[in-house]
Amino acid sequence: MVEERVLSLLKEIEKGNNYGEKINVVAATKTVPVETINKAIKLGISAVAENRVQEFLLKTSDIVGAEQQFIGHLQTNKVKYLVGKVSLIQSVDSINLAEEINKRALKLNVVQNILIEINVGGELSKSGFSVDNVKQEILPIFNLKGIKVKGLMAMLPKSEDQNYLASLCKKMRSIYDYFNEQGKNFEYLSVGMSKDYKIAIQNGSNTIRPGSALFGERV
Repeated sequence: MVEERVLSLLKEIEKGNNYGEKINVVAATKTVPVETINKAIKLGISAVAENRVQEFLLKTSDIVGAEQQFIGHLQTNKVKYLVGKVSLIQSVDSINLAEEINKRALKLNVVQNILIEINVGGELSKSGFSVDNVKQEILPIFNLKGIKVKGLMAMLPKSEDQNYLASLCKKMRSIYDYFNEQGKNFEYLSVGMSKDYKIAIQNGSNTIRPGSALFGERV
């Protein structure tokens, strides 16, 4: 079943997004056994990501042949377990967190790639920078020497309203394009998980984070 799902999704995204950009697939591997993850990698998944630091630490040395990222909410006291060990921290949702990652990166003499998380739906239950203020709020992060901002990330709200979700994706794309116009050389606009990746890539996302679409529903 994993083989079927992985090959089907990779085939589906071959044409890229509505901008003709290649889609980066980052497999969300929360609760997925290492054997299954490695099987997906052999089938063509080139990046995987965990939501929890503890689970990342348990699995990381047994995952073979793929980039490893982090996509979950990250507390500042757990930063030390990830910096220099993951290729990308997608979920940088505050200046404090960025500063802590920077501090750790400078100590290790590395540059940590990150994405800025935006709370695109303005949901109280989610963290992230606000859509209205992000252009000003994140400017200090670009001055941190131990960090390289590679783009933006968002989680879409749960909604059946496809037009609403499309409008949020377009909003994310316009912010992404704004920063590229400012010369930031962003690469990743990470919007879209298993239930909403199709609408995300139809409206500007170039990076998706499917989990159950690849591995089946979590138990």
